Amino acid sequence: KGFDVRGSDFSDIVINLAKENASDRKLPTGIFTARSIYDLRAEQDGADLVVCCEVLEHLEYPDEALRILQKITRRHIILSVPREPVWSALNIALGKYWHDFGNTPGHIQRWSKDNFIELVSRYFQIKQIRSPLPWTMLLCTP
Repeated sequence: KGFDVRGSDFSDIVINLAKENASDRKLPTGIFTARSIYDLRAEQDGADLVVCCEVLEHLEYPDEALRILQKITRRHIILSVPREPVWSALNIALGKYWHDFGNTPGHIQRWSKDNFIELVSRYFQIKQIRSPLPWTMLLCTP
């Protein structure tokens, strides 16, 4: 208690699953909306903490998404992406996605740790970097 939580995803399926999970736990369901990251607006979506995990690798325009996230982040943002080439190598080791050299379907952006840090640093001040296998996670401020 004492804070508001909202969630969005472009997928109606994901949002319906989130609403179902919330309902099962007797939590509010109206806090989840099916919207593109490109449609987020500071006045209605601004927050002290924004969490954007496992999203940017799916986007055609990650720079535009980061500009939007910059506008809605008041204090902190947590960003994470799969760390390449580790992610793809692990997929290959697991026998997955061989025909795409281990690249997960839907991943159209691929960043090494250093490349992701460089990208994000154009939009945010990076406060902490974590690299739990196989991700790169950043805590940032505007």
